[in-house]
Amino acid sequence: MVAPEALDYVLPIALTLFSSAMILYTYRVFRGPTVPDVVLALDTLVVDLVVIFMLVTLYYENPYLAIGVIPLASWVFLLDIAVAKYLVKVKGGRK
Repeated sequence: MVAPEALDYVLPIALTLFSSAMILYTYRVFRGPTVPDVVLALDTLVVDLVVIFMLVTLYYENPYLAIGVIPLASWVFLLDIAVAKYLVKVKGGRK
């Protein structure tokens, strides 16, 4: 169990860092020069969102809030597979 006193200090700092990183990733999603750059930015954006969801779950001490993380993580995994298949098709297959 996480000590509530530690969360009072760590949570605002962690949320600020992850939120500022998400702003940078969002910029890269819309202005990425290549498809792999956009996919990597989207991956990290979703991973940061998962971390923020889990931090909020710890803060409120409610395990039901973590249920939304599972479909979100599955979605980003399926996105990676779809983009990998697309890039393999475009690049001419594996070597």
